[in-house]
Amino acid sequence: MADAILHYIHDPLCGWCYAAEPLVQAVAAAGFPLVLHGGGLWDPASRSDATKRAYIRASDQRIATMTGQLFGAAYLDGLLADPETVWWSRPTIAAVLAGEAIDGGSGLAMMSAIQRAHYVGGLRVVDADILVATAIAAGFDGQHFAELLEQVPVDRHIAETRALMLGRGLQGYPSFLLECDGELAHVAHEAFYGRPEAFAAALTAQALGVPV
Repeated sequence: MADAILHYIHDPLCGWCYAAEPLVQAVAAAGFPLVLHGGGLWDPASRSDATKRAYIRASDQRIATMTGQLFGAAYLDGLLADPETVWWSRPTIAAVLAGEAIDGGSGLAMMSAIQRAHYVGGLRVVDADILVATAIAAGFDGQHFAELLEQVPVDRHIAETRALMLGRGLQGYPSFLLECDGELAHVAHEAFYGRPEAFAAALTAQALGVPV
């Protein structure tokens, strides 16, 4: 298990990745090294019609019921309800990469901060100024973060993530791959929403080759 690595295929603007956020935090707390792969769910930048927004709202309600994750009024009644809201994954993935570049292992902290700014605060995290402010609030140096936000190889990163997903037959976000001794194995996570400690225990067992 000492060499086990969890690869997390994510998108910061994916509701089910927000649902999985406690699972990932539990895994990190258990000492698993994490490698984050942002795939770009919303690409290119787009707006959502009323049907799509209703679908997202219903999905968010299900997530809240299953996991207890908070969806704030500023998001539900503001950002999500606004037909002019722009949905675009690229800036948020760049922000995660910038956080990781500042301090290896801090990409997850940046992603969590983005998720809370979006789903609780209802902030427009596709805007660079909002991302910098979110990073500062999360404890990052704002100037350094802003510089890296423009420099990180986000397009290459997204392309590599999509190639990984295609090669492993992964269909969506979130997805997890456990690497042990250079071999990758899919990690089933769907049954663990709302049970983060159980997910960490199951992952530990999988890494040790113990039947779950």
